[in-house]
Formats: sequence, structure tokens, C-alpha cells
Amino acid sequence: MGIIIGTKGRKIAYFSMEIGLKKEIPTYSGGLGILAGDTIRASADLGLPLVAVTLINKRGYFRQKLDSLGRQSEHPQEWSPSDHMQLLDAEATVQIENRNVKIKAWLYEHQSLTEETIPVLFLDTDVEGNSLEDKQITYSLYGGDRKYRFKQEIILGIGGVRMLKELGYSITKYHMNEGHSSLLALELLNQNNMDSAKVKELCVFTTHTPIESGHDVFPYELVLELMGNGSDFDILKKYGGETELNMTVLGMNLSDYVNGVAKRHREISEKMFPGYKFYSITNGVHSHTWVCPHFRKLYDKYLPGWANEPELLVRVRSIPDNEVWDAHQLAKKELIDHVNNECNLDMDCDTLTIGFARRITEYKRPTLIFSDLNRLRKVNEAGRIQLIFAGKAHPRDVQGKMFIERIFEYAKELKTEIKIAYLENYNMDLSLKIISGVDIWLNNPKKPLEASGTSGMKAAHNGVVNFSVLDGWWIEGCVEGVTGYSIGPKPEVDKSPEQVEMMELDDLYNKLEYIMIPKYYYRKDEWINLMNNSIEMIAYYFNSHRMMHRYVTEAYL
Repeated sequence: MGIIIGTKGRKIAYFSMEIGLKKEIPTYSGGLGILAGDTIRASADLGLPLVAVTLINKRGYFRQKLDSLGRQSEHPQEWSPSDHMQLLDAEATVQIENRNVKIKAWLYEHQSLTEETIPVLFLDTDVEGNSLEDKQITYSLYGGDRKYRFKQEIILGIGGVRMLKELGYSITKYHMNEGHSSLLALELLNQNNMDSAKVKELCVFTTHTPIESGHDVFPYELVLELMGNGSDFDILKKYGGETELNMTVLGMNLSDYVNGVAKRHREISEKMFPGYKFYSITNGVHSHTWVCPHFRKLYDKYLPGWANEPELLVRVRSIPDNEVWDAHQLAKKELIDHVNNECNLDMDCDTLTIGFARRITEYKRPTLIFSDLNRLRKVNEAGRIQLIFAGKAHPRDVQGKMFIERIFEYAKELKTEIKIAYLENYNMDLSLKIISGVDIWLNNPKKPLEASGTSGMKAAHNGVVNFSVLDGWWIEGCVEGVTGYSIGPKPEVDKSPEQVEMMELDDLYNKLEYIMIPKYYYRKDEWINLMNNSIEMIAYYFNSHRMMHRYVTEAYL
């Protein structure tokens, strides 16, 4: 197959190391990939001329298995691309270690409810003629060592640009979703006579993390080994850093538009990278994807057209309160039945249910709620609670894995008092079940390490109440006691990290015991009002349609 449908006309190329389109295509690990999927879905709904580029990752991220002690083991997620997409004839080549590495592309066409289509190209090096080592470059998402990672980034950045050219695309903007694809700017310099001004005009760069380890850095010895000592090496040193290759710096130096993913994240990024100008476009989620079937039915009945105009959710008050509550109870029953089935528990739908599900790593503090078990018992005496956890720890994150084991220990210790479930192998389908089925969505990362966060936005779309530290998007979304509740002080408070954590713990337990539990159990009308506010004031705004409108008007045009 040569030039493919949709290449005519000028396009925006969206590059992302991971893209979460559906559970059956396990080419994502977490928030970055899910956001990329939502970007594609919203772009299709809006008819934007977008083409996405990523890697095929034939062994996925990993399938998580947990034993009775909560010990995580990782298993390949073998899947067959040919079940979901078609292999194109076009072939691109890159040089790695002085070898020609051939690249093919699989085409997945995402079709929206509006029948618009967005092509997604999955790059694959498992091609006849490549060595076994080179065939394996596109096997595992975030697998292997730094050498493996850098090879993947050569394929994504340089190979991706070459593949688009091979397929006949005319690209007006290249949007780098994080630094993994920054080598595309190097390829564009080579294609544009080293005209950096022209390349900058073509490039948009979005950073997603305030955590140092989230920014890929490679020693120049490794760059030399894989790319050779040609003119490209000098260019990388000029734009990517003198002492080591920083992919974020490379991407930013060759982009006219650089943004963070929340207002607070823009401020943090400017402190991390002094001298760089950042804009901010706060993330959003794809409303139709992240609303459970029970609420979809409700919105279809009372707010026709909401799926393609999520701002219509601002009219949620036209839905009778009892119907909002009934839809939530149906979603909750589905989740509780699933938990009881999977974890052999006897949770019930009348108990206030708190959910915590995300990547399990130290800065997200998954065990914070267990910091003072006596206080937690006191909370439970005020009104019964039950807790549902889910999430994978990165295979090399030993501390993350220990957090999962610790949650299992707390579950055993508290089993006669508070029911605690941990659901294994967190994925898109399970995520939708949890974010729509719990009553409270708990989020307590260390500040200021949450760039944006999107799970709370998904919860709000389903009338679930957010309870979160003031970081990332929640600084913009929280109206205390109206759209949900904050945990701890505002970001600008002048206290030590230890003092801040004590204030957060006090707030966490006090608000549960004295505000949220009484409201849930004894003032149901006020609780339903909170649910309505979540939909009316959060979901109508924190969606990917609004996000993409901003990218179009501020970054792409």
C-alpha cells in the first residue's frame, strides 16, 4: 500500500512514545499514553487534520500479576497488531551503530462518533532484513536499558519524520508529546538546510513532568556509539546540552511553542529550566470515553449532543437528582460486584467507597491514608468506609512495588474493621469502572510533583467527588466544598515539607470524619449537590475538546 487515505492536505503530526487507544492495544503505561489517546479522540471529533506517530510495542507494557502478599510480577502482553490495523508497504531507514535499520508502519484508523478519521502510525522494526537485536527495538514500552531506550527514540523521532515523508504527508506542525520524540527536530534540521528558525516554526513541545527522572538524559558516549561522530553529533551538543544529551532541552531549543500541562506546572517548569518561556494548556479528558454507560444514557436523554459538545454538561441541573444518584448507584454496583468477585470480599454498595488508582510510585504516596491507623479507625467509626486501590509499579521501581505489598499488609491488619481491595492489572477498562464506581476520588501526590493529573477529571465526569492535594489541575478545579475538597495547605504556604505533610494528614482525616462522612450518610441532598457541581463546574471545562481548541488557536495556527 503506497500513499494512504488522508495524506492530502496539510497535517499536524503528533508524536508520542505511548498512545492508549483501547485495552486490546496495550501500547500505553499510564497518564501520558491515555492523554495521547484522548488527544486523538478529540481531534477526530473536531475534524482536526492530525496524524499520530508512535511505536508498535508488540509486547505491550506488561501484564501485572499480584500474589497473596501483594508481590508484583510482570508478564508480556503479547498481542497481534494485524487484528486491529494494517501493515503499510512504505519503508523508512535509520542508521544505528552504522547499520541500516528498516522501519515499517502499521496504520490504525481511529473513527469518531462524527465519522471523522485520524490515522495513527505504529512504527515497527520487526522487519525482514533487520538483525534480531534491531527487530526487538519496538518490542517493549519502556523496556530494557538506556541503550534500548535511545534506540527507540531514534526510531520514533528520526524514523517517524522519514516515514511521514515516505507516505506523502505534508506536515505543517510537529507536536512532541514529551521529550522522547525530540530527535525529530534533528531530522528536520537536516531536511531544512540547518535553518533552526524554520524548524522552530514547525515544532511544538509539551512537557508533562516536574520530576527530574522524567526527563530523558543520555551520555554522549552512548550517543556516539549509536549515532556516530558525524555532523549530527555537533548539532545535538549545540541544541541538546554540552555535557550530556537532554531530550527536553533539545525539544525546547528547537520549538517556538513550549507548554506545561497546568498553570502551576508552567511555573514549576520555568523554575526547572531557567531562561525558557513556557505557556500552559491544562489537560483535559475525552468526555465520551470516560463517562460510564449509566451516565452516558442519562446525558443522552437530558443533554443531547453532549458527547461532541461536552460544554453542554454545564446544564446537568436539568437532570433530576434521583436519576443522577441512581446512575451512580448502578456504576457503583458494577464496581463492587467486580471487586467482590476478584478479591473474594463482601463489600457493599451502601458504604462510602474511596478510590485510589494510578501508577504506583513514591511521589504519589499511595499509603498516605494509612499514616495514622488510629485516626483512620476513628474516621471509620464516624461512618463506615471501604477502600479500593489499583495500579502498576514500573518493573524497576522497587520502592513502588513495596508500596503495593504494604497496602496488602494494611488490608490484612484492618480486615475486621475496614474492607480494602487491590485490583490487579490496571488498564483503561478497569480505570473506567473505578473512576465511575467509587464515591470519593483520592489523590495525594507530593507537591509540586503532579504536573496535571487527569484521573480526577474523569471521576468528575461521572459525578464522583474529588478529594485531592492542591497540585496540578486541582488548583484550577477546586472550589472548596463546592466542587470537592482540598487536602492540606495552598502551594504558596511557607512551611517545611514535614509540616506540610502533617497539615495534609490532619486535613485528610478531619475532612473525612467531620465533613464528608456526615454529608454522605446524613445529608444526601448535599452530597448529590456536590456530584452535580463536579459535572457542572469540572466536566464541562476539563475535557480534551477544550484542550484541543487551545492547542489549535495557540500552538498550531
